[in-house]
Amino acid sequence: MDLQEYTVFDVETTGLYPRRGDRIIEIGAISIRDGIVNGGFHSMVHVEKKITKGAKQIHGITDDMLVDGPVPEVVYPRFQAFIKDSVLIAHNARFDMAFLRAEFHRLGLGLANRHICTLEMSRRRYPGLGDYTLPTVYRYIFGAVPEGTQRHRAMDDARMAAGIWMRMLGA
Repeated sequence: MDLQEYTVFDVETTGLYPRRGDRIIEIGAISIRDGIVNGGFHSMVHVEKKITKGAKQIHGITDDMLVDGPVPEVVYPRFQAFIKDSVLIAHNARFDMAFLRAEFHRLGLGLANRHICTLEMSRRRYPGLGDYTLPTVYRYIFGAVPEGTQRHRAMDDARMAAGIWMRMLGA
């Protein structure tokens, strides 16, 4: 692993389509430098967009859970300071990056970070898996998902993606 700084992140959203106004409601990230986890970032995000029924069924986050959360104008400048110029890593990065770009754009924040997708990497590295969901790839590499992991919650998914990323790089 080179000396580059990486930030492995995950988002949970109100729906599936940032171009239709869906928003990030939870963001979690793990910072990795020199092959070592050296920090984390987590925040719920209070937005005025209602969470769709389908999204609630996936992540279990309700509108009530966001009422007292920080607003995007607080969360994203803090997240931008956390990621600095690191390479962003996500499992299904196309999805997460589309939402992150939309949120940064709303606030006039720049997002020039390169990104890498562990979903695409795992498809190339581990051909023949039944599917390439985050838990499937994690179980293939490590044998089991850590007990207590909440699937489709940003910080736990970021931790699993970070484990996958580090293992694929031989750390």
